[in-house]
Amino acid sequence: MFENLSERLERSFKILKGEGKITDINVAETLKDIRRALLDADVSYKVAKDFCDRVKAKAMGQNVLTAVKPQQMMVKIVHDELAEFMGSEFTDINVKGQPGIVLVAGLNGSGKTTFAAKLANHIRSKKGMKVLLAACDTFRPAAIDQLKTLGSQVNVPVYSEDGVKDPIQIAQNAIRMAKSEGYSVVIIDTAGRLAVDQELMDEISALHAAVHPTETLFVVDAMTGQDAVETAKAFNDRLDFDGVVLTKMDGDTRGGAALSIKAVVGKPIKFVSTGEKMEALDVFHPARVADRILGMGDVVSLVEKAQEQFDEKQARELKKKLAKDQFTLEDFYAQIQQVKKMGNIKDLAGMLPGMDKALKDVDIDNKTAYKATEAIIQSMTVQERQHPEIINGSRRKRIADGSGTSLPEVNRLLKQFEGTRKMMKSAVNGSLMQQLKGMRRR
Repeated sequence: MFENLSERLERSFKILKGEGKITDINVAETLKDIRRALLDADVSYKVAKDFCDRVKAKAMGQNVLTAVKPQQMMVKIVHDELAEFMGSEFTDINVKGQPGIVLVAGLNGSGKTTFAAKLANHIRSKKGMKVLLAACDTFRPAAIDQLKTLGSQVNVPVYSEDGVKDPIQIAQNAIRMAKSEGYSVVIIDTAGRLAVDQELMDEISALHAAVHPTETLFVVDAMTGQDAVETAKAFNDRLDFDGVVLTKMDGDTRGGAALSIKAVVGKPIKFVSTGEKMEALDVFHPARVADRILGMGDVVSLVEKAQEQFDEKQARELKKKLAKDQFTLEDFYAQIQQVKKMGNIKDLAGMLPGMDKALKDVDIDNKTAYKATEAIIQSMTVQERQHPEIINGSRRKRIADGSGTSLPEVNRLLKQFEGTRKMMKSAVNGSLMQQLKGMRRR
C-alpha cells in the first residue's frame, strides 16, 4: 500500500537536496510536487491544498538547526502532518458494556461480513473476551451462511433466525442471548446498502437507534479512493459512526482514502484489512503508517507481531539451549513455523526501514518461501536433526535426493543454520537481547 505515493514523495524531497536553507522558492517547488503526488494518490484537491498549506506554514516558521539539512527538516514536517491528517493517535474501539455492542455498516461488496469475523477473532484473541456474532444481513441470500462459515473458522458462534427478515428483532434477541449466556461483546453484521437508498438508510438508522451500540464502524473498500471518502461522509451524516475500517488495503497502491477520510469526515480510521485470512486485520496507527509512506519502516509493529507468536515457556527453554550450545535443527524448524504465523513475508520485511523500496519488484510467495528448507529438514533422521554435526557428505547427498533439492541447497541450509545458531547464542549472551527488551518497553 502507498507504494506510488512513497515514490513520488521521495522525488519531491530531492528538490531540497543540497540546499543550504529553506526559502520561499525551494519550498514552493517542493510543495507543488508534493501536491501533485497527493492528487495522483487520489486525495481530493481541497485536502491536498490544506495539507500543503499547513506544511508550508510549519516549514517557513522553522529555525533550521545547522545540524539538520532542509531536506531532513521537510521530511519530518511532512511526516508529522501525514500522521495528523490520518488521525494523529491510535483510537481503540469501545467494547465496554454488558455486553459491548459493535454495529458494522457499509456498502455492498465492501467486505463487511469478512471484517465482522476478523474483528471477532481480534477481540477474542487479543482482548480475551467472549464474542457473539449476530447475522442481521437478511437481504443477501448467502450472507448468513458466509458468516457461519467464517465464525467457525475463528471459533466464534453466530446467532441467526431462520425466516426472520427484521434485523432489529434478530439483533435484540442476539443481545438478550449474550446477556444470559455471559458474552462480553456482540458484533452485528448488517446488510450492505447505498447512501442514496433512502429505505435501507432508514433501516440502518432504526437498527442503530434500537440497539444503542457502544461502537459503530463503517466499512469501505479502500480501492474506491475518493468515492470511499464521499460515501463515508454520507453514512456519517445519518449514523454518526465512531470509526472507519478500510478493506482491501493490500490492493491499493495509492492510499487516497486513508489520507483523506479523517480530514473530510472527522472520524478516525480504526482498522485496515490487508488480505483474506482471518488474521489479516491491522489496528491503524497513523504515525506508523506515516513512517511507512516515507520509507522509514514500522519496526514497532514488526516487534508486536513477533510478540503475538511469542511463547514464553518455549522461549525460556530455547534460551537455555542456546546458552549451552544445544540449538538443533528441530528448534530451527520450530522457529520457521513461528515466523510463518506472523504473516506475509514480504509485508513483514517491508516493515524494516528501506525494505519497501528494495522489495518493490521482488515476488515472494509465502507458501513456497520455506518449502525447500522444510523439505530438507524433514528428510533428515531424528538423530541428524538433533546432531547436525554428524551430517557428512554421503548424508547430505541422501538428504538432497530425499527432499527433491540439490546438494548446494542442503549445504546452504546447514551453513545458514550454523550462522543462525551463532548469532542467537551471541544475542543471549550479549547486548542484542537488551536492545530487544528496550524496544518492547518503548
